[in-house]
Amino acid sequence: MLCSKVIRLGHKRKFSQSFLRSNVQISSSIQKLLEKHDINITDTENQQDFKEPLLKHLQKRGLVETCVNEDQLLKDAEEKTLGLYCGADPTAKSLHLGNLLPLMVLLHFNLRGHRIYPLIGGATGEVGDPSGRSTERSEMENNTRLDHVNRISNQFLNFFKKAVEYGKTRNPVIKNLNIGTQELKNNREWWKDMGMLEFLAKYGRHIRVNQMLNRDSIKNRLNSEQGIGFNEFTYQLLQAYDFYYLNKTFNVDIQVGGNDQYGNIVAGIDLIGRMKKASDFKNKNEIFGITVPLLTTSNGVKFGKSAGNAIFIDKELTSSYDIYQFMYNTSDEDIKKFLYKFSLLPTSFIDKIVDKHNLDKKSRLGQRVLAIEMCDLIHGDGEGFSNYIISEILFSKVDIKSNFKADEIVNAFKKQNMVTEISRDDIKDQNIVNILHQVTNGEKSKSELKRMVKGGSIYIGNTKEGKVSDQEYTINFDSDVIEEKLLLLKIGKKYYVIEVV
Repeated sequence: MLCSKVIRLGHKRKFSQSFLRSNVQISSSIQKLLEKHDINITDTENQQDFKEPLLKHLQKRGLVETCVNEDQLLKDAEEKTLGLYCGADPTAKSLHLGNLLPLMVLLHFNLRGHRIYPLIGGATGEVGDPSGRSTERSEMENNTRLDHVNRISNQFLNFFKKAVEYGKTRNPVIKNLNIGTQELKNNREWWKDMGMLEFLAKYGRHIRVNQMLNRDSIKNRLNSEQGIGFNEFTYQLLQAYDFYYLNKTFNVDIQVGGNDQYGNIVAGIDLIGRMKKASDFKNKNEIFGITVPLLTTSNGVKFGKSAGNAIFIDKELTSSYDIYQFMYNTSDEDIKKFLYKFSLLPTSFIDKIVDKHNLDKKSRLGQRVLAIEMCDLIHGDGEGFSNYIISEILFSKVDIKSNFKADEIVNAFKKQNMVTEISRDDIKDQNIVNILHQVTNGEKSKSELKRMVKGGSIYIGNTKEGKVSDQEYTINFDSDVIEEKLLLLKIGKKYYVIEVV
């Protein structure tokens, strides 16, 4: 469990304590960029989102596709402490961008004091969910599945821990909120001792086969040439029981999932309702379901493993620098939609950023903000600004000395393992060819480097003014080395960042 502080209210939730005027500024990692464009956040903007009813606010951000029992949830989310869960099966090593939408719903609830239960499908992953699929999933080796379970479990925990801290850097109001609890669950906990006869005897009678057959995911497969296996056909029973068990044991009131999970969510709500009528069920609260929209671009392109363009949250699979570059290349039409969904900046503040962006789209302000926000949400505050520095130096040709400090640049490139350390003595009095030969670890011969100098392919810094044309040129520590610790060399199309120690 990541956080033990819980608030339990039997009356209307109060957030007025959060709206005391605060002089706390948002993170410098985003503030520095926004100040260049004269965009400032106000206390009113910080407070506004939290004065809105939670469900309405999620709908405003485009995070809700459908809501089961919407009117009651609109009321209960403001008056009660609810429990929510969202599950993920270990079908891959890592969660990806599309998986984050339901997690963002859990995050927003959690920030307002509600309890969240990310669920890893240690048991259901063995069966396979047919939702949204036209073919059966391939069977996975047990060791591989267990490795995926461990990886995704850690990703769940790390995401919510980092996301809460990220939120505090984007809106000072969040620092004053009573954040709800976060508790990871693995459905193998309750399935490992469940026998088939026990399940059929206790719960089978409460499940209607005609309703199962009417699910779109089932009907589509039944009408296909391949058909559907019994394992996938019964998957919705397993997910329905997960919801029932979590509701009965941990007072989980809401299941959140992708829009392809609607049938499974409704199956769970139906099972809970039937079990309440058939037994002495202590939890009498209303039950809810929320689905999030499919994550697509303005051109209708979806994100995910099946689409072949998954952006993973595991750095081993997708570096934060790659996330930055991917978001930097987002179309103008998608900026507001993605910022609303994935950023915890106030929505009215996002509107100001988008308005400023639209006045000069060539500046790509919106893309830069979006790229920073995505990196910071997934990997922690400051990650985005580091990638912003790298991107600006490598591609925009900004004046380094007037825009960034040497330590900022070195630390940014170090995060991506792009820094070479060289002692001052190894540079002093050496001609440029010998330095380049050392920097490239001998990958290029001295004769080749001499030809490159002669051909105008060697630069100090990131601008044309830094071109080196003399093979005997020696480094000037006053003009070439930034703050006596940073030397940037361009050899052909490749940059080398040298920390002078």
